[in-house]
Amino acid sequence: MDWQSFLCGGCPPSVYYIPNFITPQEESLILSTVERTPKPRWTQLAHRRLINFGGLPHPKGMIAEEIPSWLLTYVDRVNQLTGVFEENRKANHVLVNEYLPGEGIMAHLDGPLFYPTITTISCGSHTVLEFQEPRGSDDVEVKLERRLVTKILVQPRSLLILKDAMYEKYLHSIDEINEDTIDDDIANLSSDGSIKKGDVLARAKRISLTIRHVPKTSKMKIKLF
Repeated sequence: MDWQSFLCGGCPPSVYYIPNFITPQEESLILSTVERTPKPRWTQLAHRRLINFGGLPHPKGMIAEEIPSWLLTYVDRVNQLTGVFEENRKANHVLVNEYLPGEGIMAHLDGPLFYPTITTISCGSHTVLEFQEPRGSDDVEVKLERRLVTKILVQPRSLLILKDAMYEKYLHSIDEINEDTIDDDIANLSSDGSIKKGDVLARAKRISLTIRHVPKTSKMKIKLF
């Protein structure tokens, strides 16, 4: 697949949005498998819960864990997108996030623990990802001021790729709301002819698989499955 042909216009460069990257059958399998994951594997946060597969990223290095076979299918598919991580790097970590309606994530950067590329498969529901540009200097109060740069409508079964400046410069977030009103700030609206400006989309439970490369890992490998 020529993933670079899916460059998203109308926003800063290095956003790639690929609809229907997985099939409805694969989506159903992912949702049912995640649903059966034992509760102790989940980390419960204030506004969502998550699972790390491949290890727990740490500044001193991630102790590698084997990624279960059902997930390796999608890790391998991302790795087959030639050059997506560049420098012959391969994805070695998957973060599974569960978002219920009304849940989201505050504006943030993913930081230096990861190679500056995010690839995310979405299942179950759409969401709207917002990108903001910090304003000001090192002053904390000034840095809290942000300017909305763009929004991306992320549909189920899609793959979203963020690279370079979109990873390193612009904060991304998901509003904690139950429905999204489609407006002019959505950069990729033309990629989905079934959605138009003014539509109101109700959220359902969404499972995202964020597939990344962690450069610093331990040679020790732990098998959990």
